[in-house]
Amino acid sequence: MKKKRSIRKLLLVGFWLCVAAGTMVLLVAAMNAQNNKTCKGYAISLKGKSDQWFLDKKDVTAILVSQGGVKGKPIKEFDLRKMENQLKNNVWVKDAELFFDNSRVLQVRIEERVPVARLFTATGNSFYIDSSGERLPLSDKFSARLPVFTGFPSEKDKLKGADSVLIRDIVNISNYLLHDDFWMAQVSQIDVQADRTFEFIPVVGNHIIQFGDGTDYEKKFRRLLLFYQQVLSKTGMDVYQKLNVRYARQVIGVKRT
Repeated sequence: MKKKRSIRKLLLVGFWLCVAAGTMVLLVAAMNAQNNKTCKGYAISLKGKSDQWFLDKKDVTAILVSQGGVKGKPIKEFDLRKMENQLKNNVWVKDAELFFDNSRVLQVRIEERVPVARLFTATGNSFYIDSSGERLPLSDKFSARLPVFTGFPSEKDKLKGADSVLIRDIVNISNYLLHDDFWMAQVSQIDVQADRTFEFIPVVGNHIIQFGDGTDYEKKFRRLLLFYQQVLSKTGMDVYQKLNVRYARQVIGVKRT
């Protein structure tokens, strides 16, 4: 009995091995048949912020064409990894994915970098940064409405140490402003001081907001809003020369003399 059971097991294993081998042969044959066919065309999908595009489908098409054409080209001649890397070389491309669908159409999916702030350096140069702190050039196609920071101390593309911390603080403050309609409308620009702290220049009111660094930025904005609601709404926006929120649990107002 044991011998018969062993034989049955061996036959069963052999059967499934044959099935697996046959399936693999069919898959390889299908892949070879697909590779021998030609590309019917391409479809480009851009993911980013819907109301602003620094990269358009014409830019992506130009990159694809530079790789030797697309439509009518044998699928086996496409080096999709190389094409993805070529697309990622564009500073506005955060990620790229290319693949052929069942209709032999090349699907090109691009995730665009989204700027969160515009910076002016101490020497007057200007650029955008995205949420990862990546430096992005200005564009002739679109001018984004973003928080503006002046006096940024470095011209380097790759930042380290204190400059890297400063960029992180800028990203955090910018994201807060972009998600708060009141402060986005109220803050005209943000000046970076020599000690890497921030001073806000408001749109309404003849005062300066001494914000400090990016530590506890959410709490600082909340304290500042309460001061606007409970004090400035009664005294007027021009009574104070400076508002200081650098210190925990307080707003220090310096009246105009």
